[in-house]
Amino acid sequence: MKKKAIIISSAIIGLLIVAYFLFFRGDEKKTKFSYAEITKGDLNVLISSTGTLQAIKTVEVGTQVSGRIDRLLVDFNSQVRKGQLLAVLDTVVLAATVRDAQANLDRAMALYEQAVAVHERNKQLFEKKFMNEVDFIASRTNVQTLLASQKSAVTSLERAKLNLGYAYIYSPISGTIINRSVEQGQTVAASLSAPTIFLIAEDLSSMRILANVDESDIGQIKMGQKVQFTVQAHSGKRFDGEVTQIRLNPNVVQNVVNYTVVVQADNKERLLLPGMTATVDFYVDFRENVLLVPNVALRFQPTDEMTEEYKKNLEKQMASLPDSVKNRMQQFGGGQFNPGAMGGGNGGGQFNMGMSGGNSSGRRRNVARLWYYDENNKLQMSMAMLGLTDGKKTEIVRGRNIKEGIKIISGIIETETPAATSGTNPFNPQQGGNPMRRGF
Repeated sequence: MKKKAIIISSAIIGLLIVAYFLFFRGDEKKTKFSYAEITKGDLNVLISSTGTLQAIKTVEVGTQVSGRIDRLLVDFNSQVRKGQLLAVLDTVVLAATVRDAQANLDRAMALYEQAVAVHERNKQLFEKKFMNEVDFIASRTNVQTLLASQKSAVTSLERAKLNLGYAYIYSPISGTIINRSVEQGQTVAASLSAPTIFLIAEDLSSMRILANVDESDIGQIKMGQKVQFTVQAHSGKRFDGEVTQIRLNPNVVQNVVNYTVVVQADNKERLLLPGMTATVDFYVDFRENVLLVPNVALRFQPTDEMTEEYKKNLEKQMASLPDSVKNRMQQFGGGQFNPGAMGGGNGGGQFNMGMSGGNSSGRRRNVARLWYYDENNKLQMSMAMLGLTDGKKTEIVRGRNIKEGIKIISGIIETETPAATSGTNPFNPQQGGNPMRRGF
């Protein structure tokens, strides 16, 4: 009977313990944090854009006369030199035009010689008063008219010979045939504009990129600026380039103003091809071997509990300081130093430290507060002067007690804990548990 009573009592105690943890301790939570580490490295401020690869110089080769393509002597990717014969049009009609123009010239020359002989005879008759002045003027006019006809015939012959020469298409530059738009036997018609037959790139060992840069960023682009870019065909490789031109003509697309920036790049390995889309990074500014903090840590807002804890720690530290140091600190802060002012708000992690004066707003934009635990597991806050940022990390120009390897609080994590850990420091980053991320 006694043994049975012991068993029943043990069961009741066990049920009470389980009910206590289920209904009374389940709501207790402690606050834990996520951290971002202060690192040291290089920081590059970039402006990203896209553009199209092109050969630095391309020439469209067309024809000034119409006709059928009789011979094609080059093809795609053919290497050509300046003056090389590329294609020949059918010359039958053009050669016949030359012969016809030659015959017209011969006729005009014969008529002119006859008119000159007749005029010389009429001149003698006019001098002897055997011809009136009207007939003599008509004779002289006929000579001049036939001379003009002869000159016109000469011009027609020259034009016909030129057109015959245009049937032979030569390369104007040395380079590579990157496009051929006709086939042998095809007829091309030259009207107001010459039809394009070949597209020749002068030198593919050097390429250019026509990148579109937004008007908000164009002021940071300079001549000679360093550029790196990638193409999808070689995604694991980065290519170097240099800004060679900033074109002043704006491009307006859907009310967005862009400017064309020309970037020149070497292509010794022939990996870059005309028409490829390049993702371009313009290096606006850089820092080498500086302290860097992730931007997420700059956006952290302390809780009220953290503010109270830090306030108490700060009051203890100030109480232990000599009176002379306290007076100097009050003079520095203009009597405005208030540790309780470090609470929440919409300051984005930035804090003025109570400094007054007309430049406080300028200082506030470049100063941020960083929260961390020191070696003694005490909550600390340090003001940091900020420098450049690339959108992910920011340079720390100056900061009290900020050095490489310090873990800065970047977010808040909440986790449910049993009663056995309720006596621990809720802000201690060394506590165990199975955290569940909230809000950060």
